[in-house]
Amino acid sequence: MAAMSNSVFEDWFARGMDPAAYDPVASARLAMKPRYPKKFFSQATAGASVEGWRLLLDGRPAKTPGRNPLAFPSEALASAVAGEWDGLGEFIEPLRMPITRIANAIIDGVVPDPAPVAAEIVRYAASDLLCYRADAPRTLVERQSAAWDPVLAWAREALGARLILSEGVMFVTQPQGALDAIAAALPPGDGWRIGATHVVTTLTGSALLALALLHRHLGADEVWTVAHVDEDFQISQWGEDAEAAERRVARRREFDAAATVLATV
Repeated sequence: MAAMSNSVFEDWFARGMDPAAYDPVASARLAMKPRYPKKFFSQATAGASVEGWRLLLDGRPAKTPGRNPLAFPSEALASAVAGEWDGLGEFIEPLRMPITRIANAIIDGVVPDPAPVAAEIVRYAASDLLCYRADAPRTLVERQSAAWDPVLAWAREALGARLILSEGVMFVTQPQGALDAIAAALPPGDGWRIGATHVVTTLTGSALLALALLHRHLGADEVWTVAHVDEDFQISQWGEDAEAAERRVARRREFDAAATVLATV
């Protein structure tokens, strides 16, 4: 026990725990845990201003990490962010504030120039998840077809984007006209919607699913289910890994935050 630091040793005794049960891995994880700043306000609210709806902490307007006003295009979105801040405990933990994180990124990095982010969404469409199909087993092929074909039909009929399918991992070049149609389906110059759509695109691997959510063709739960046909099939065959399940929960939290932005801007 000599190698154990006094602080850890004393901490274990303070908790009434047996030092013989000391877990060095758990201790290392504890030491690596981020140190968050303490909560410095009593109440978070949304208030109208010339910049839009602001996040107010004890009545004082908050700013983004880039020192821009933390302002929103709607009261509903500002209230959702205020709810995250109000729900904090003793510390300000960013992982508990996914809508705030997305808002900061959009305000600082997308609103000034949405075009590069819109172009990135179109690049995702060039290798969209829904276009790459399994050739076996039959059950998976049928599940992909049932879930993905209606979205492709909607994109074709509503957006004018006719995409080509491929089996396996063989890359297929999509028609430029289809990609142009997808670009046209994005709201020009709207950094909020483009930014949130990009988050959904990266989390699902599908620009088409993100556009279906943006245009309210599908709801958030539907998009999430359709995006996880492959993963859910694997779980049904082999079971679910605990770490993979934890990552999925984290992704869903981010996805729901982006969906909230799209629903409230």
